[in-house]
Amino acid sequence: MKVSGFTFIRNAVKLDYPVVESITSILPLCDEMIVVVGHSDDETEALIRSIDSDKIKIIHSVWDDSLREGGQVLAVETDKAFAAISPDSDWAFYIQADEVVHEKHLPAIREAMQRWKDDKNVDGLLFNYVHFYGTYNYIGDSRRWYRNEIRVVKNDKSIHSWKDAQGFRKDGEKLTVKKIDAEIYHYGWVKSPEKQQEKQKTFHKLWHSDETVKQMTGDADTFDYTGIDSLTLFKGSHPQVMNNRVSSMNWSFEHNIREKKLSLKNLVMHWVEKITGKRFFEYKNYRF
Repeated sequence: MKVSGFTFIRNAVKLDYPVVESITSILPLCDEMIVVVGHSDDETEALIRSIDSDKIKIIHSVWDDSLREGGQVLAVETDKAFAAISPDSDWAFYIQADEVVHEKHLPAIREAMQRWKDDKNVDGLLFNYVHFYGTYNYIGDSRRWYRNEIRVVKNDKSIHSWKDAQGFRKDGEKLTVKKIDAEIYHYGWVKSPEKQQEKQKTFHKLWHSDETVKQMTGDADTFDYTGIDSLTLFKGSHPQVMNNRVSSMNWSFEHNIREKKLSLKNLVMHWVEKITGKRFFEYKNYRF
């Protein structure tokens, strides 16, 4: 079984992406790792080259910043990376620059890849998600956070990144997947308030005009984490590759987890989900 990892990144240093941790977390499963490095205003390429692995293959890219509708440029860059994987790979493991896999899940992922490798009715593998917010101590638990997404796909070139690169489609149709007992830890909402605000101003430009971005982010130099609707405490352990980031966090954010800024409808659905474990009327970007 041959596995290719693939990702894309731009301005990782400037926007404080844990891309080294992200890539490193899946390297044990991969025979190669394709990294599409977009033109950057910092030392992103040097950062990627600092990863001590001969599996890394860097491809240079220039983003089309005019593709602002629906974050389309993110899917374009994802497809560039996917197109570059070795033709003899069985699986392609997609990881975004703010996502990390815990080492405890590597055996389960490998077993699932082996199990479904030759099943032509399976297009990909579906992961559970843990979304961190504010600090490494809190996770989002409201309906605003997606619970599952595809991160491993067959090496089938009829598969393409979908919309803003959250998921995939095969000939325009949803992928048929198997859900596995493994999680993706999403750290995109854990940065210093200064870096988070800078990221928001940059990231919103992938969807909106400069004027709209200005209205959305304002003039503040720091991001206000207090507007979140619902959080709970994280009680597990972080991946080992994240230890340095966790221990060197130099900002604070405290939140009362009993405080819920939800409409009555969403509050009822929130507690129904807590009790039953089911999320009713959930959009699913895949099929079983």
